[in-house]
Amino acid sequence: GGGGRVEGAEGNEGNGAAKPDKVERDNLVGRINTLVTVDVDNILNAKGFLFVVIQVPLELALALVFLYKVLGWSALVGFASMILVSPLPSLLAQRIQDIQAQKLKRACHDARVEAVTETVGVLRMIKLFGWERKMSDVIKEKREDELRWLWKDRIISLLNDDVNYVIPMLTMIITYATYSLIMKESLNASKVFSSMAVFDMIRGDLSRVSSMLVLMLKGLHLHTASDPRIIIDAIVVWLAGKVSLERIGDFLTSTELLDEFGGRNGHWSQVEGASPVNSSEDGPHTDVVGFNNAVFSWSGDPKEGGETPSSNSRAFRLRVEGLLTFKRGCINLIVGPTGAGKTSVLMALLGEMHFTPPAADSWYHLPREGGVAYAAQESWVQNETIRENILFGSRYDEERYRKVIEQCALKRDIELFEAGDLTEVGEKGLTLSGGQKARVTLARAIYSSAEVLLLDDILAALDVHTSKWIVEHCLAGDLVRGRTVLLVTHNVALTSPMASHIVSVDINGHVRDVGTDISAALKSDPLLAQEVEHEADEAELEKEVIDTIHKEDTVTKTDGKLVLDEEIIEGRVTWRSIMLFIKGLGGNHSLLFLGVWVCAMILLHSTDLFAVWFLGYWGSQYETHSPEDVASQYYIVGYTLILFTTVVIYTSETAGYLWGAMRASRVINAQLVESVLGSTFRWLDKTPAARIITRCTQDIAAVDGELASNFAAVVDYLIMTLVKLAGPVIFTPIFLLPGVVIGVVGVYLSNIYLKAQMSVKREMSNARSPVLSHFGAAIAGMVSIRAYGAQQSFKSESLHRIDRFIRIARTSYNLNRWIAIRIDLLAAVFTTGVVSYLLIRKNLNAANTGFSLKASLEFCSFILWLVRYYTNFEVCCNSLERIQSYLDIEHEPKSTKEGKPPAAWPKTGDLRVERLSARYSATGPNVLHELSFEVKSGERIGIVGRTGSGKSSLTLSLLRCIITEGTVYYDGLATDKVNLEDLRSSITIIPQIPELLSGTLRRNLDPFDQNDDLTLNNALRAAGLFSLQSESEEARLTLDSAIVNGGNNLSVAADFRRRQVVMVLSLTCRVNGDFAATSAIDHKTDSVIQSSLRTELGPDVTVLTVAHRLQTIMDADKIMVLDHGNMVEYDAPQALLTKKGGYFKALVDESGDRQALYAMAQRKGIDSAGRHL
Repeated sequence: GGGGRVEGAEGNEGNGAAKPDKVERDNLVGRINTLVTVDVDNILNAKGFLFVVIQVPLELALALVFLYKVLGWSALVGFASMILVSPLPSLLAQRIQDIQAQKLKRACHDARVEAVTETVGVLRMIKLFGWERKMSDVIKEKREDELRWLWKDRIISLLNDDVNYVIPMLTMIITYATYSLIMKESLNASKVFSSMAVFDMIRGDLSRVSSMLVLMLKGLHLHTASDPRIIIDAIVVWLAGKVSLERIGDFLTSTELLDEFGGRNGHWSQVEGASPVNSSEDGPHTDVVGFNNAVFSWSGDPKEGGETPSSNSRAFRLRVEGLLTFKRGCINLIVGPTGAGKTSVLMALLGEMHFTPPAADSWYHLPREGGVAYAAQESWVQNETIRENILFGSRYDEERYRKVIEQCALKRDIELFEAGDLTEVGEKGLTLSGGQKARVTLARAIYSSAEVLLLDDILAALDVHTSKWIVEHCLAGDLVRGRTVLLVTHNVALTSPMASHIVSVDINGHVRDVGTDISAALKSDPLLAQEVEHEADEAELEKEVIDTIHKEDTVTKTDGKLVLDEEIIEGRVTWRSIMLFIKGLGGNHSLLFLGVWVCAMILLHSTDLFAVWFLGYWGSQYETHSPEDVASQYYIVGYTLILFTTVVIYTSETAGYLWGAMRASRVINAQLVESVLGSTFRWLDKTPAARIITRCTQDIAAVDGELASNFAAVVDYLIMTLVKLAGPVIFTPIFLLPGVVIGVVGVYLSNIYLKAQMSVKREMSNARSPVLSHFGAAIAGMVSIRAYGAQQSFKSESLHRIDRFIRIARTSYNLNRWIAIRIDLLAAVFTTGVVSYLLIRKNLNAANTGFSLKASLEFCSFILWLVRYYTNFEVCCNSLERIQSYLDIEHEPKSTKEGKPPAAWPKTGDLRVERLSARYSATGPNVLHELSFEVKSGERIGIVGRTGSGKSSLTLSLLRCIITEGTVYYDGLATDKVNLEDLRSSITIIPQIPELLSGTLRRNLDPFDQNDDLTLNNALRAAGLFSLQSESEEARLTLDSAIVNGGNNLSVAADFRRRQVVMVLSLTCRVNGDFAATSAIDHKTDSVIQSSLRTELGPDVTVLTVAHRLQTIMDADKIMVLDHGNMVEYDAPQALLTKKGGYFKALVDESGDRQALYAMAQRKGIDSAGRHL
């Protein structure tokens, strides 16, 4: 459960005191998730350095002792030289740190991820405006910046590898030179190969230390580049996982806690068993719900903040003067203007705010004995089924459950899902609409057995009809009767008649009891009265809506899973996916590139093997000559040249591969982005945005890093294994057959290991995701969990999931031991056979014997490493498989030269449609049936029809967003002959769901810097974006105003503002055609948008408006009525109203504002007649 105040409130109000705390909460939630997903892994990975810290010093000390015994004091000279050149790794490590710091400062990786995330989030809007190519260029630019820093990092790492190879090599050369030239001792084969094994061990130790150092520096920002103690500090930091441990420690010690856990004051609060107050001589009343002389704040510091609320929620104060109690067993309303702090009343009772007692008798109390249920305004659901979200751990009672479904207006929604209430809601409830999530959250509270229900503006996300149903059937129903309900609401007119007690919160955060008379609260608070009057007007206008588009009405589920299950890769990786990477490596000459690279690696390892033989050959000269007669200086020079040739070949070969890997990263990312941007709308409907983002971020990151390195390692160890086998075979050809047999057995064992390990790795991945998702959901819903008292059950479930992951991880480790033991056994058998044969035959000298023995040992060990790296490579190739599947998706037609329209097109807004039919998929049914109509340039056409009649489908078909048959002529040119980019940039659609880019308002209006400020400001004014700002205290929007989270920071009438900004896009980006589709929005928004479309567009601009209110289109030139995809009527409004038995006439007659609509149509007819005259 925890006591950290990770949420200000799950349901924050529009603006004012509560909203900034939501931003702070989101940041803290993100920080906690980072601690769990990143820092815990860093600490676990740090355990590997523990072995290095213990093992390396011990091995170096033993190596020095052994070399001293074998080579005398020359070993001390060699080690002294190694110490002298030891600053080189430190300098390179500092350079790596500098590059990493600069990379993080530039945030190039984060910039690309943010660009991809945002692009995917608004991809439908991008496609509707024809911005695919331009957005692709933006992502490409950020990707190139990321790759430049990646290239620098890899080159420095390559130089670091060279230094780690050269240092032991120089140590060995200096030691041998001292021993043979200065000490004049015999460097025979036994001394050569025994000391060579020790030098190889030193090289491996330095490589491990360097690798750990580089990994640590990539996460270390505590030292400056000039710190000479960086290696020592680095080892200490990595040993303890210092960076991550300090972050976790800082969180545990400095995170602000709730009063209940922090012990900030000793005053009585909601803690069970405490006594509120002696209100009578009879003793305490422990069932009281309320406050007495209480002050609450979001800040834990009583000195922080002022006496009045400000825009910063940390300074907000909720004040209750005197005694205020809520009535038990009935409904209590908490009302007040937006931003006053109504939600804070509930948070204070739940102990989520800090209690600052101004007097000795201050207290607050929420009895927990009978249970508390909480429904947040910002609905919280788990990634479980609808039923499990409602039950929330309670026992299933079918009769009660059915009542809850009925009373919470969920019956119809559940029927739309083929899996019913067993439908999974997905992460953050992505398969549910906002209204559905709100009702599921309410149903959870109603189903519980809690005596006290805290309901935070549960009607805010619901339309007027559903809100009325909830009030009449749920709040007034038998499941709520007798329970204590605290209801925060803006819908005062609908809920006040059933309230037994009303509490008001003013804009300054003062809470007062107004009894049962709502009129008293309205008289004392003009802002509240104004909001209530506005909402009453909106409720009346809402009744005129002829249809409402709900997400749940348009999505069809085939089972309880998400819209489209992600394909799970099983079995071995396909060659086609591997070829995707290989083609990326070499471009148009991939086979040539691969061939040259493999030849370079063969040359590298052959040269390395030759260096070993040459050293043995040098040692064999001492068998037939005295030390004085052996020209050691020539052998030292020769050996040095061979080793440096090896370094040059390695550097060249690795640099060439890194260059190819960079090209593969660039090409594969470009192909993926192009594929996603060119996808069809149908594919986007079936594919969750989070999954697309994962492909473009995590899977691309795998291609950049692990995939490239593991592919190189697999090829490297394969060649090394074959080359090392050639060592003993050269001198003892008879061992070719045993070597092949060992290899075959090794491959057989490896195949068994790979099958098991791949399955276990897949299960590890599947087991890890539920751990993180459950933890993330728990953090996001911490207030709800604490309110229900469900902390322990969530802890138990989290531990259960962690235990499952650990069991699977242990199996993976055991499999590693399984293959290691068997490969080591094969190595022992093969090496024993080689040694036995050489001892028995005695036909080789000591040098060649040592050479064969060393090669045979390395041959067997390389088999094990080859198996391990290939396993890692196959795991990484799953990312390639997933990327390849996204390259094979259905795409829209690409642009061609033939599809480029004339430069002056379109000149007019003429539109002609002939026998237009449309469907959403190749096998799906037609949603439009042979529509034919004509629209003259400059006409305004209203499109009406009930839900499912095909209104939205018509607008999408005009832009070729769905599969169409027939012909659409725009300014005389058939649209199916025009490139989609040109078509959609000439015809603008205002989508039903407004989508904005993060950044500034200027970036949203002109994403590609094509207009000056004067043009943009004129467009803002023309769109009416400033029309309501004088009515609120909100700061005036400017071109530099920040747009955050798709426009959610536009707090007053946020949805209205988003729609207006999107409409400005049509005014600034369109040419001559504009097709507007307005959703079921409030009347004022609708009026401003329609007024702007009437007055600000040119006379030759054609406007098609999908209407959800009849008032919107009664002054249109013509009205098109659709029914089940058929056009049943198309004429002027006045003409349609005179048609007996007509569809449109029936819609108008059914309206509650029939006379006004007829009058509007008549005025339009008179105006049209006047223009014709």
